[in-house]
Amino acid sequence: FDDEDEAIAIANDTPYGLAAFVQTGDAARAERVAARLRAGAVHINGGVYQYGSPFGGYKQSGVGREGGIWGLEDYQEKKVLHFP
Repeated sequence: FDDEDEAIAIANDTPYGLAAFVQTGDAARAERVAARLRAGAVHINGGVYQYGSPFGGYKQSGVGREGGIWGLEDYQEKKVLHFP
């Protein structure tokens, strides 16, 4: 790739989106690129998953989220009670 926009376009040109990786010494650039990547998780400079973080992808990579409160929501039924 020749520039940041082309790199992001290449990374997003897939039907999958489980995870992406950004390697740079520029923290602002890492955040800017990560925000534009269509992936369920973006690892910056080799970062690892933290306990309680949601796990799941975008596009054809998954059917929801696991981990943390997001994983519990799949097992809950919501109910509204109305009182006079």
